[in-house]
Amino acid sequence: MVNVTYIEHNGTPHTVEVSDGLTVMKGAVDHLIPGIDGDCGGACACATCHIYVAEPWRHLTGVASQDEKDMLECAIDPTEASRLGCQITLTDTLNGLVVYMPQSQR
Repeated sequence: MVNVTYIEHNGTPHTVEVSDGLTVMKGAVDHLIPGIDGDCGGACACATCHIYVAEPWRHLTGVASQDEKDMLECAIDPTEASRLGCQITLTDTLNGLVVYMPQSQR
């Protein structure tokens, strides 16, 4: 299991355990975390799982693919910390991961 803390745009944290091999998006949807919908089911075809990865974790979450970068262009308020939660697979290396939801996703 991997501990992930999802922080809503208003600062409310939600720390949950997610099974290894699931994505940040799937963990949020399974635990009913507000602000991450995952409308496309993880196909990198929407931006409803747009998150900001906390600075200490960015180098561990990997680099966005070109498809992900293209989809992030459709997201509201993307930054250098932006990722799609469906594209980050959780492993032991990411235990303790902290992600933030954009204000546009409530």
